Amino acid sequence: MRPLRSPLVIKILSSIFAGYSKLVFMTLRMTIEGQDKAEAVWAQGRTKGTGAILCFWHSRIPMSPLSWPQSPARQDMRALISLSNDGEFIARTVEKLGFPSIRGSSAKKTDLAKNKHGEQAFRDMVKWVKDGGGIAITPDGPRGPAEHMEKGTPSLARVTGAPVIFVGLAAKPCIRLGSWDRTLIPLPFAKAAMVWDGPTGAGRGDDPDALAEDWADRLSAVTRRAEEIVGLDD
Repeated sequence: MRPLRSPLVIKILSSIFAGYSKLVFMTLRMTIEGQDKAEAVWAQGRTKGTGAILCFWHSRIPMSPLSWPQSPARQDMRALISLSNDGEFIARTVEKLGFPSIRGSSAKKTDLAKNKHGEQAFRDMVKWVKDGGGIAITPDGPRGPAEHMEKGTPSLARVTGAPVIFVGLAAKPCIRLGSWDRTLIPLPFAKAAMVWDGPTGAGRGDDPDALAEDWADRLSAVTRRAEEIVGLDD
């Protein structure tokens, strides 16, 4: 039996990992670049009630809650997380760290608006963002390929008109898991970096496939910059 098929094991492990993360976050020596870009999006939320779309690669989920602390000064954030057992573990963990979830992506490499369980998740995200909320998306999740973006994220931006912002995260020393994306888990007192790009958006006439390629390049660029700051060699 795979451990993450047991609801009890998922509950226990998510609590342990969330507690570990909270302790580690307090010890990180953080460098931040480009936060004015994020602050511009937060200001839109405060003054205009505009939602937001936050993108980071799947490998940086363990650090992602650092990027968007829940606060009246920012859009209330939700995370798109798959309905798999692994997704249940991630959802429980990040919820304890301040990212409640919207569930429903699948492992199929198709448009987020059309894949299995994706239709309802897409509708939920559209409503949430149009109502002024923020949605955090890992465009290469839940199974990759790593750092490859499908057109679901640009499609969401087209429908909602919300600004899209990218964040690259890195830490050293860290643990790199043997998963498809080599998930990064920071260790206590690590040197850490958070690098922002954006905001950008998608118009009704834009090509989602072209946007996905451009946005993937931008997201990888800020991720590489964060790694450069901390001296992380992949």
